[in-house]
Amino acid sequence: MNRPEVTQACPCQDGMHPARGQRMGRRGLLFAAGSAAGAAVTARPAAAAPQAAPAGSILFDVPADPTKEPGRAAGDDGGYGTRSQFERAVRLLANNPNNYTSWTFTPLADMPGNLTPSGLHYERHHNGIPTIDPAQHNLVVHGLVDAPKRFSMADIRRMPSITRRHFIECSGNTLTEWAGPKVKSVQASHGLVSTSDWTGVPFAEFARQVGLKPEGSWVLAEGADGAVMTRSIPMEKMMRDAMIAYGQNGEAIRPEQGYPIRLLLPGYEGNTHIKWLHSLQVSNVPFMSREETSKYTDLMPNGQAWKFVFEMDAKSVVTFPSGDMRLPGPGAYEITGLAWSGRGRVAKVEVSTDGGKSWQAAELDGTAQPICTVRFKLQWRWDGSPATILSRCTDDTGYAQPTRAQLVAERGLNAVYHYNGIQAWGVTADGSVINAPA
Repeated sequence: MNRPEVTQACPCQDGMHPARGQRMGRRGLLFAAGSAAGAAVTARPAAAAPQAAPAGSILFDVPADPTKEPGRAAGDDGGYGTRSQFERAVRLLANNPNNYTSWTFTPLADMPGNLTPSGLHYERHHNGIPTIDPAQHNLVVHGLVDAPKRFSMADIRRMPSITRRHFIECSGNTLTEWAGPKVKSVQASHGLVSTSDWTGVPFAEFARQVGLKPEGSWVLAEGADGAVMTRSIPMEKMMRDAMIAYGQNGEAIRPEQGYPIRLLLPGYEGNTHIKWLHSLQVSNVPFMSREETSKYTDLMPNGQAWKFVFEMDAKSVVTFPSGDMRLPGPGAYEITGLAWSGRGRVAKVEVSTDGGKSWQAAELDGTAQPICTVRFKLQWRWDGSPATILSRCTDDTGYAQPTRAQLVAERGLNAVYHYNGIQAWGVTADGSVINAPA
């Protein structure tokens, strides 16, 4: 997997109060924030309005004074809705030989909260995005069951549903950092993780209807895409919390996320969440498919293959300030980022601004939910000298996010997947933020 180098504009006016050399109280901070925002706007190119509508938006004329004329009429967007023409965050396309077996990265630094918009959820495809008519799509549950059954989308939507918020992370997320700091931005290094509200039917309901034979201990999930993606899943996981999802963030799942249905396996590596799901075959052994033998395994230093490693370990990353940004000057900033664990809840996040010599407890934004990202924050006053910002996450199992050196010592440099080492961002004296050794 190759990743592109990217250049990212810094939203430095967000969460930033330059000190401007004076001692500042609350009123001074507010004044400086307004001044900084104004300076950032005047520093932009002369054309205030974008010349072409960014993805997901419609280009409109900008009035000199919006209070002096009526705005747009309701329904002018065709009835679905668009985002502002001044918002430009998009997924970053990987630099691959073709765009059918490829992936895109979520713009983590552009998201203000904890939920990923459906249109910015990362993608991973092995043979393109199929176009599937839900009226013609079925899910077959068969194999070691008492009564094999074919479920139409109408059948599935009539079944008892649940909604849960979970992240999905590609097991190749951050793989470039095994060899040390490489890519520039947090989007390119950590952008293969996204969080959504998922709606669907627990697999346990399907199991109840078909009846599982006692010896059924694995399920082969198969997709209806051109790659016919397959993964073997332990029955224990399927019965515990697997979901056949058809909804995402309050609407139907997007085509690139598996429309009309996908398998959702909270905490498991993204490759197992089979999209465009059309078959679940119950067996008493794993199927040893391509995606769990030659792929999605790692060769350990002792020569043995590390396979069927499903859960994503505790991980965190600072998204502001992060690589390829530039701080405009010394002052008060809010360091912020995301933390997650596939094994449970995030228990705490700590942040260091001196390269790990000392750590401070970060504030979690709300109560951490199980197998879900949580945003963390820490107030920081930068004095203008070089700094190295780190974050580390501990989940409720007691597992603490390791350093890169600890991971390499355990798994060697042949490893590709499941990298969760502590990420460092170096802030230079001129405010430039770079990917730095942790």
